[in-house]
Amino acid sequence: MHETLPLILAGPILRKCHKQQVTIWLALSSQPSSICLTLRLRETGKILFDGALSEQQLKSICVGKHAHITLIDLALDDALPINETIEYQLAFNDENKTQTLTELAPSLCYPEHNLPNFVIKETLDNIIHGSCRKPHAHCDDALPQIDNTIGNSLKGDGNRPDIIMMSGDQIYADDVAGPMLQGIHQVIKLLGLTPETLDGSNASDSEALFNHEFCYYQREKLLPKCKDSEKLLPKCKDSENLLNLFFGGSSKPIFTTVSAHNHLITLAEVIAMYLLVWSDRLWKYITFDKSLVADEFIEVFEKEQHLIEQFQSGMTAVQRALAHTPTYMIFDDHDITDDWNLSIGWEQAAYGHPFSKRIIGNTLLGYLLCQGWGNNPEVFDDIYEDNKAKFENTEQLDQDELIDTLLTFREWDYTIGTSPAIIVIDTRTNRWRSENNLSAPSGLMDWEALSDLQQKLIHHDTVILVSPAPVFGVKFIETVQRIFSFFGQALMVDAENWMAHNGSANVILNIFRHPKTPKHFIILSGDVHYSFNYDITLRFRDGGPDITQVTASGFKNEFPDRLLNIFDRVDRFLYSRRSPLNLFTKRRRMSVQSQKPEGLSPRRLVNSSCFGVLTLEDKHFGSSKVVKANGEEVKFKHD
Repeated sequence: MHETLPLILAGPILRKCHKQQVTIWLALSSQPSSICLTLRLRETGKILFDGALSEQQLKSICVGKHAHITLIDLALDDALPINETIEYQLAFNDENKTQTLTELAPSLCYPEHNLPNFVIKETLDNIIHGSCRKPHAHCDDALPQIDNTIGNSLKGDGNRPDIIMMSGDQIYADDVAGPMLQGIHQVIKLLGLTPETLDGSNASDSEALFNHEFCYYQREKLLPKCKDSEKLLPKCKDSENLLNLFFGGSSKPIFTTVSAHNHLITLAEVIAMYLLVWSDRLWKYITFDKSLVADEFIEVFEKEQHLIEQFQSGMTAVQRALAHTPTYMIFDDHDITDDWNLSIGWEQAAYGHPFSKRIIGNTLLGYLLCQGWGNNPEVFDDIYEDNKAKFENTEQLDQDELIDTLLTFREWDYTIGTSPAIIVIDTRTNRWRSENNLSAPSGLMDWEALSDLQQKLIHHDTVILVSPAPVFGVKFIETVQRIFSFFGQALMVDAENWMAHNGSANVILNIFRHPKTPKHFIILSGDVHYSFNYDITLRFRDGGPDITQVTASGFKNEFPDRLLNIFDRVDRFLYSRRSPLNLFTKRRRMSVQSQKPEGLSPRRLVNSSCFGVLTLEDKHFGSSKVVKANGEEVKFKHD
């Protein structure tokens, strides 16, 4: 091991946890000869588990000479107590010494607590949720405020969160600041993250990429182009001026983001970014050097450096919060790339080129190792066993076969067995693709996936449904997206909404109207960079389900405020509760009513970096609020 490297590079992050399973994610700089886990009750000191972890309980993937993604997945014969504080300790054993978690990372513990801890809740009453955390967004990071929430609850001030639900865009692989990319490359060198060859690229391998003149702020020149892109992807140049005026400049074509100047390409870059956004431990090795970028980008580099340094300053609090609360995640587009699988035309262009397929595959593989694995470890057992040996060669990574497997994998969704049950859906890989129009937006889920969802919902009285994109969006914004989509410009306006595809829209709405559907629905969503609550009821029918949609976005991202204010006003004017225009929407058989954010009347949309807090009462919706990055709270109330 590099003599100056900490053993723990990132983590521990508590992942899937219930009374008979504890899952902990870690990134380590070396593999100890053994790791011991101790679980004990804080109040009595009773030992619940104490022992060295077996190969079945401790799984590791080598991603570099000094980097190992590690998952502790402990199944317990004797159930853990619920609603009680359980402390945990890790001991890392080598031939010469034993080091404990708290020795290696003392900042993980809250004041008056000697060990990190968690609480197993079967019946939920306090859920934190949110999405969209872009490190260099021009707003503060709200995630450190979760640390304050937990710390206050341990002192008896407020309720401790039961779980954290991250509903998409935990990283922005397609939109990376220059200073962050510099940090990523320093981490790659420091840890010896495994290099790879790049088929179909102007840079033959990862080393050539890092040394390329276009490496910083000009990567869009290196990204692949499809020969038939005019047929597969909508044109956007002719509409660029209108787009800049209306949406702040979101031009698109294969990698559609306007911010692809530093798009992550190699798996090493993806892994390094996760280590930097989840933990504070590698930041001390990073220095920024503006001389490495072209003169024309120095000004933007300096501005981004300030934002990245501000982002880094809250990382200790983020690390501590994630070590104390079971955390679940699901991808959205920016975890992979902007507009991921938005249309069949995009898919044909992206997967038809070896370089773009590799880029997408690398970000999806990074998601698996750093996010997806901890949600539901057992479904990835075969992938782990079949591919672990491929990563042992730290001189050259060959991941093409694994990428092919992941691109056809269909078990990214999962259910959390709490009360009420939480069903987390995959709206990215099970798309309902248009058969007639290559540029038309695909449905967020196809008929088969929606049928499976219907079966999961049956026999539940109350369900929390996690959809990265809101099922019930702002109608005026969806109307604008529909107009652009009609003219073949779906990519230009990110037409990522449930109502954009007739098949998906009709089926999801029919699920809510089905007589066997749960009587109480709570939908958690994010994605849109603003927050709002809706109450939804069926028109013309008594006894239909009560549906509440709670949207919180983003952890560190915001919508252009002046534009959102216009959209909010127009939506309230055109689509008020009694507006006849509602009859022309797909939701005409449903009444959708906004909850009011206190102190912001008449606005209905809250535009601030924040996380949401959902409070349940007797397993049903109780109340909702967002907590801003500065600690200010905005509560929603029924109209």
